[in-house]
Amino acid sequence: MSQVKENNTVKVHYTGKLSDGQVFDSSEGREPLEFTLGQGQMIPGFEKGLIDMKLNEKKTISLSKDEAFGEANPELIQEVQKSQLPPEIQPEVGMGLISKAPDGTEHNLTIVAVKDDSIVLDANHPLAGKDVVFDIEVVDIQA
Repeated sequence: MSQVKENNTVKVHYTGKLSDGQVFDSSEGREPLEFTLGQGQMIPGFEKGLIDMKLNEKKTISLSKDEAFGEANPELIQEVQKSQLPPEIQPEVGMGLISKAPDGTEHNLTIVAVKDDSIVLDANHPLAGKDVVFDIEVVDIQA
């Protein structure tokens, strides 16, 4: 029976939860997630947890924030003037925005505070600084 190895392309069903059990993402009701190990497409701890799993095997992996999305970086939190926003945007805490850099790359931002003349934006991954748990099932392995 085949086992997951480095550089394999795999399909997995997963449910991602915070340490308190709150689900933040799942493939339930969708196609399985497909990716190739070793290409940096997934967080390191997720890939590491798949190594040596067999086809149709189910497993729960617990990842510390260091193996998952890392620490929140305070340098990625910035205050900007509301006048810099397009006029049609009414900022609210929790709202997601996309910033486009001059080179065309896009960055996801979350509004974490709204003040009279400014807003505070956080460019950290929403799960940065959090430990996570994944229930995973390997549904396909391709060498």
